[in-house]
Amino acid sequence: MTPLLANTVANILQPLIDVASSVLNTFHGWGLSWGMAIILLTIVTRALLIPLTFKQIKSMRALQAFQPQIKALQEKYKNDRQRLSQEMMKFYQENKINPLASCIPLLAQMPIFITLFWTLKGPLREDMCGQTAKACGDVLNPATGHLGGFGESFLFIPDLTAKATGIVLIVLMVLYAGTQLISGLITATSSDRNQRIMMFVLPFIFIPFIISFPAGLVLYWITTNFWTIGQQAVVNKVIPPPVLPSPAEAAAVKAPPPPPRKKKRRR
Repeated sequence: MTPLLANTVANILQPLIDVASSVLNTFHGWGLSWGMAIILLTIVTRALLIPLTFKQIKSMRALQAFQPQIKALQEKYKNDRQRLSQEMMKFYQENKINPLASCIPLLAQMPIFITLFWTLKGPLREDMCGQTAKACGDVLNPATGHLGGFGESFLFIPDLTAKATGIVLIVLMVLYAGTQLISGLITATSSDRNQRIMMFVLPFIFIPFIISFPAGLVLYWITTNFWTIGQQAVVNKVIPPPVLPSPAEAAAVKAPPPPPRKKKRRR
């Protein structure tokens, strides 16, 4: 990202950055560490997205319930992509299905994710160690005469405002990829094959980008994965996916035997 584009994005998201910084400061003012403040911010954010998540679940359940009809349309128009697209759109409208609803919660999290990225590189550093030029762990603490010590560490993470390295980075990547795969696995029980493949591939696509993020942002991502796992476990119990007929059952219903032909009377 060029500096001009980065500044433009930061300016657009400045109101959200101010809100995120204010919320983190509030949580920290309650006596929480900065790491716990990030975790609590993640929980509050996911809780606010519950209405969108409910729409996502309804859409996924509807798509699964109509899978036999959708597959029949795909088979019928497999040689005519334009006609298939028209028939699919017509089918979605008639059955009040929004195929994009499953993406809405994920898209809604992207501005929050980018906002937290800028918050960790700017306002949070300012609040922690009084500057934004470098990570707080690299700043001389006048109270101790040593680098860091502003509350930038959390558990095994030495600096939430800096990129993780070494064994800390490895542990964070394992936690990120593991929780992302589990959340994809538990969510994929109600998705079609293409969605399952995408959910398993996405964690590894994001790793090259994530290793350059501040460790606090990876902490946010891991926390939101844990939320997704718990949320989907509850959803699968409260709103279980519909039971689809087996291929043999579908074929039996789909292909009823033809009526017997009447024999002509001989005169």
